[in-house]
Amino acid sequence: MAARGIIKMTSPVTPSPMDTSTSYSLPLPTTLLPLPCRPPNAFIQGLRSAVLLVACEPLRSRTLPSQLCRRRRTAATSVFAGMATSCSGKEVLPPALTSASEPPPLFDGTTRLYISLTCPFAQRVWITRNCKGLQDQIKLVPIDLQDRPDWYKEKVYPGNKVPALEHNGKVIGESLDLIKYVDSHFDGPSLYPEDPAKKEFAEELLVYVDSFTKAVFTSLKGGSDDEAAAAFDQIEEALGKFEEGPFFIGQFSLVDIAYAPFIERFQPFLLEVKGIDITAGRPRLAAWIKELSKNDAYSQTCADPKQLVESYKKRFASQL
Repeated sequence: MAARGIIKMTSPVTPSPMDTSTSYSLPLPTTLLPLPCRPPNAFIQGLRSAVLLVACEPLRSRTLPSQLCRRRRTAATSVFAGMATSCSGKEVLPPALTSASEPPPLFDGTTRLYISLTCPFAQRVWITRNCKGLQDQIKLVPIDLQDRPDWYKEKVYPGNKVPALEHNGKVIGESLDLIKYVDSHFDGPSLYPEDPAKKEFAEELLVYVDSFTKAVFTSLKGGSDDEAAAAFDQIEEALGKFEEGPFFIGQFSLVDIAYAPFIERFQPFLLEVKGIDITAGRPRLAAWIKELSKNDAYSQTCADPKQLVESYKKRFASQL
């Protein structure tokens, strides 16, 4: 799981540390560390300027009018507020490409991750990219799946699905393969365990994820709720395997990434449509969901729960 950062400033008047609830550490005025959540360069420059304003304030306040001093404090505060919003809020995304869109300059050395903003499979790889701190190295290219461009199938990915990763002159698909690929082929914190017992259990859970989603989807399509309940019970049991953390293998890993996009959708839909609280009687699952929501790398990929529910209502309207 991405670490949360604390920004500390050194000046004649030492301000209190500011918890920005971000996923990076910034010892000012040194350079930014390559950790998962990286604010834009403009914000970095503004942040440094703000530090200088605050640092100089005690000296200048003796000679400048108090109104001007207040304006300087306000300017510095605004920069910090903007920084927090930028890094804890959602990534600014390009518009989805449609049948009318021109292709990007393919195979030009740029690494591109083709996604749909509403696809849970694509979200897996998007989360992995964020957790590794690869926002600058892997460019997101959203595709409109309802109006996808012909060139995507013809020139990028013959499977005509997302996600797909354009890297080193080739294109790779399939989300579970891709999260492992991104983890092993790019810099950043490892998201897969080295401990043999944890690695074996992680592999079992990555195999089971398709059975889990199938069981829940069967329920959503009008099947028995018992099968879905049994699947969530299996998740509850799996979360108790290792006790050193709330996640499947203790620390946040690819296993959590594999399950998160689907549970993100199942939880609000089942609660609203069927009145089923998947966390009732499952305290480990409740703790997992709560802790997961604190992860900026994940939360920046999340859709509005209301939109997810409406989407699933349309999808399963005939079975409801």
